[in-house]
Amino acid sequence: MVVIAFFLFLLQIYSYLLLARVLMTWIPNLDYGNPIVQFLLQATEPVLRPIREAMPSMGGMDFSPLIVFLVINFVSSFLQRAL
Repeated sequence: MVVIAFFLFLLQIYSYLLLARVLMTWIPNLDYGNPIVQFLLQATEPVLRPIREAMPSMGGMDFSPLIVFLVINFVSSFLQRAL
């Protein structure tokens, strides 16, 4: 049970990182050389890239974070029932 709780904690932290990444796209003139921005990109891009490449183009809109949020929600719900 401790392992499941820890994994749920990691999923929550990753959701926050992903949310920060999404909000980051709303900032005009963002300095992509900033270490925090670089960290967010490096932490989220390995998960987002395969989903982005698998999805068809949707007029310039990137729905890959939404897909990841849905997967995290599904996995978290499943794990919470296992507790």
